[in-house]
Amino acid sequence: MKYLCLVYLAPEHWHACPDRTCFDYGQQLRASGRLLAAEPLHPVASATTVRVRNGEVLVHDGPFAETKEQLAGFYLIDAHDLNDAIRIAAQIPPSQHGSIEVRPVRELDVHGGAPAERSRS
Repeated sequence: MKYLCLVYLAPEHWHACPDRTCFDYGQQLRASGRLLAAEPLHPVASATTVRVRNGEVLVHDGPFAETKEQLAGFYLIDAHDLNDAIRIAAQIPPSQHGSIEVRPVRELDVHGGAPAERSRS
């Protein structure tokens, strides 16, 4: 099952974990067949927020909301279950300086109906 591990860091910890350390962990996950994708993000000050309201596109500089920790990057992994995903997330180097949000990835329901119905088609 796919899980997205979102890396959150407070601004003062943004560079606390060297890129090489994160890269090396990603390489370990890739070699084990567990890493599907991983990327760091630029600081939140470089963000642009896009909303569409009543057909009008609204663009704002900066993040959607002010938070203590900011999204710094992600690891998209293939794990056996949530416990396996948590074990992998706990080893992501920035977890020592911030937090890792682990969320299961869901497939879009483009066919409608219950999952059991879709698997029979």
